Amino acid sequence: MNAQNPKIHRVAIFSNFNIPEKAAAALQVADFLAELDVTVAFHISHRDKIFRMHRHRGNFVYLGTEELYKTADMVAVFGGDGTILEAARYAAPQDVPMLGFNLGRVGYMAELELSEIECLREICEGNYVLDERSMLSVEVMNSARKVRKSSFALNDAVLTNGSMARLVDLELYESGTLLTKYRADGLILSTPSGSTAYSMSAGGSIIDPKLSAICVTPICPYSLISRPIIFSDSSVLEVRNLSKREKMIYLTVDGKINIELYYDDIVRITKSNLRTRLIKYKNTSFYTNLRAKLCTPDFL
Repeated sequence: MNAQNPKIHRVAIFSNFNIPEKAAAALQVADFLAELDVTVAFHISHRDKIFRMHRHRGNFVYLGTEELYKTADMVAVFGGDGTILEAARYAAPQDVPMLGFNLGRVGYMAELELSEIECLREICEGNYVLDERSMLSVEVMNSARKVRKSSFALNDAVLTNGSMARLVDLELYESGTLLTKYRADGLILSTPSGSTAYSMSAGGSIIDPKLSAICVTPICPYSLISRPIIFSDSSVLEVRNLSKREKMIYLTVDGKINIELYYDDIVRITKSNLRTRLIKYKNTSFYTNLRAKLCTPDFL
């Protein structure tokens, strides 16, 4: 792979240091980067633990959240896809690319296994390409259409009844026009990246991340005709909560952010101006990864 990007001089580490496996992996990579004369940046909250472990090196720095990502050339993420989704909440607003090390079960968006650490030599020289992933802008409005909560998603926004297995009543609008009504366990609105996550499990279509689309997938609809619908990502989608029996239902963004929805609240979904940039080093396609990650015996 030919060098197409600037060299990487500073790497931010995103890992859960309360989990020994993830802490050990992060420090193993940090040591390797230090040998390459790359500055390794940790969140300030990890400083004492690293010093107690006697793992501090001269190339290590400790920063607050904003400066950590704002000054990084790359974020190294250790975990599964959920960890990458969480890291994207910090990396995407700073437009800094991420490199995932798979420590999870699937690691669909992770590029490297820990055993492939030697690839960092070429990556830090700029020998990689960027895989840009679209994101969703998520706004919650009351019945007067006043925005009271907002967020963004790399994978999906999900409306459900929480832990109660009861149907919810929802209306779906596209550009102000009522498209359909749902009685279902919930509704998933996903990006192409999220199409291989919860949406796929609920029967949604798998979408190549190169496509510009938003997929709406009902969860266990009480209907013979409800099907997933794929919209252009230029669409303005709105979901209205019409569940009168429930005091509230819940909106979950990327499996992390939970927002209470009351009767007549509206969730507006549009394409976000933010993007997630993933560092790709291996010469593998979306469909190669699809087969390798999701068509193995563990998932058949």
